[in-house]
Amino acid sequence: MTWWPRTLLWRSVLLIAALLLVAHLAWLQIFRASEIEPRALQAAQQVVSVVNLTRAALVTADPGRRFALLDELAQREGIQVYAGDPAEAVPALPDRPFLRIMEARLRDQLGSQTRLSLEREGIPGFWVSFRIDNEEFWVSLPRSRVERNMPLRWIGWGALVLALALIGAFLAVSRVNRPLRELTRAAEQLGRGATPPQVAEDGPAEIRTLSRAFNQMAADLRRQDEERALLLAGVSHDLRTPLARIRLALEMLDDRGTASLKAGVAEDIGDIDAAIGQFLDFARPVDAEMVTGDTDLNALARAVTERYLRSGRTVRFTPSALPPLPLRAQAMQRVLTNLIDNALRHGGGAAEVVTGRFEGGAYLEVLDRGPGIPATDAQRMLQPFTRMDSARSTSGTGLGLAIVDRIARLHGGAIRLLPREGGGLRARVELPSAAQAE
Repeated sequence: MTWWPRTLLWRSVLLIAALLLVAHLAWLQIFRASEIEPRALQAAQQVVSVVNLTRAALVTADPGRRFALLDELAQREGIQVYAGDPAEAVPALPDRPFLRIMEARLRDQLGSQTRLSLEREGIPGFWVSFRIDNEEFWVSLPRSRVERNMPLRWIGWGALVLALALIGAFLAVSRVNRPLRELTRAAEQLGRGATPPQVAEDGPAEIRTLSRAFNQMAADLRRQDEERALLLAGVSHDLRTPLARIRLALEMLDDRGTASLKAGVAEDIGDIDAAIGQFLDFARPVDAEMVTGDTDLNALARAVTERYLRSGRTVRFTPSALPPLPLRAQAMQRVLTNLIDNALRHGGGAAEVVTGRFEGGAYLEVLDRGPGIPATDAQRMLQPFTRMDSARSTSGTGLGLAIVDRIARLHGGAIRLLPREGGGLRARVELPSAAQAE
């Protein structure tokens, strides 16, 4: 499992998000680095003013009024003044750029003997020492008046701007990728044998060129299919007319001594006519038939099997409860007919049709007791004009399974050629439900 997305849309959005995040963090770092010195100098100047005013107040105040003055400073300004001892040890300031700049400016303004600390006697604050004659005093200021942390509102605004930029990037990339999604859907329809609608030729120049080339390719393929269908229709017409005349002539022949000859020729004519029918089925555009959203697959299969039973063929039908499916009825009849014909031809003259449900849709199976198809040849047998070596001596064009595969893919499904328990072949056509098809 990989966390890297597969689609171009989300890869583009992820790369743009990473770029915006790096740029945002870099901007914050540059902002902090550029404003450290001005802010440190400003804070140092405020501390110098507080210390000088406090010293002046203590020097000029009446000794009896000093404690009242110190209490008033603490109450109104949050400034604490304490007597100190020059021999007292206090922790040095942490080695941070902001504090280093402040320390240099304070000692330059207040004297080299000035001591600074962020903690004294376990009490946090911004502590600055000063001297009056030989006495040392300490001024304690709230750290919030000196050190300013990044306010949460700035972080919130930055996150909001980043989120809006990501939403804008998603919308922009999604708009650019919209023609690619349309091309993908059209290519999938074309791969299933359907005729996709023309793709809109808009967007960037590269996308317009790609859409134009795809539309031209789809039009060329559609024209080739039409020409092929027209050619096969003409050939079938020209062949079936003389075949009908031959069949009529055979019927008019005297039955004496010619019964076996007539039967053989009639069988050959039937094989030729069936081959022409399969050529036409393969050339016919399957997507021309409209999809019916509530088709009853069981009713369709029952109608086809009953037609075989009326003609004396052995075909058994075992239905299961199925939901309505979005199907092309005539196309699915061709699927059943081709699979049953294959089963009767190669499976000992008997076939069984089974329907059922699986997760995501319904399936249709045609079972026989013939030699089956090896798993290594299953995909090859779905190609046009492909037959097993054991079937080359029998009649057939090798188009039956190819037609079934084409119709199944057009419905969004698939055909699987599986071995049957006890010997034989299970030709399983899986069809998606209405929700899966959407």
